[in-house]
Amino acid sequence: MLSSEVQVMPSRYHLFMQGTVAMIPLSIAVIPWGLLAGSYAIESGLTAFESQALSAILFAGSAQLVATGMIKAGVGLTTMLLTTLFITSRHFLYSVSMRDRIGKLPLKWRLALGYLLTDELFAICGNQSEQRFEPWYALGAGLSFYLCWNLATLVGIVAGSYIPALNELGLEFAVAATFIALVIPNIKNSPTLVAVVVALITSVALNLIQFEGALMVASIGGMLAGYLTERMTRSSQ
Repeated sequence: MLSSEVQVMPSRYHLFMQGTVAMIPLSIAVIPWGLLAGSYAIESGLTAFESQALSAILFAGSAQLVATGMIKAGVGLTTMLLTTLFITSRHFLYSVSMRDRIGKLPLKWRLALGYLLTDELFAICGNQSEQRFEPWYALGAGLSFYLCWNLATLVGIVAGSYIPALNELGLEFAVAATFIALVIPNIKNSPTLVAVVVALITSVALNLIQFEGALMVASIGGMLAGYLTERMTRSSQ
């Protein structure tokens, strides 16, 4: 019995470390984003504890930045919750896509991996087949990214308390750079390409005219364009 446990544990550890190593490039890329989230929260009037709690509990970079901006602008709670729900709704699609792999696991695994399921973790594990998917690999990738995000936020909180206007150093480019790195490798067919192009053009155009809700409209427009393109592609075959 002991010998079998000794044989199993290294395998789990190996898979965990493989996931951790696979996530390193994305963990490094998100550091400026975490610094921005932490410093911006301090600038918006949140305490250090509240700022860190956003990363520890919400754990959603884009939603955190939007919610923090709304707090700073004095937006109502209902509007803030609805906006955050919409921004993070893509995680529902991620969970549906990975249901066949995670749904069969015990509850503790489903809760843990569901909480850690970010854009980055989906980019690492989303394309793995049911046969190739390993929970310990996903846990290593997701948990290491979670720790890196929270450490970066903590550094941003400390730096934001001592360095004025840290959020004006151009760190917000890390947000765009991270999503570009995630999106580009997944453009493998015409519906996806159409969705990305339509969302990009719509977002830029609406922001130029200072249209409120540009992100929401661009997201819906991109998804609708991709869906229609896929329908047209299938009907022509």
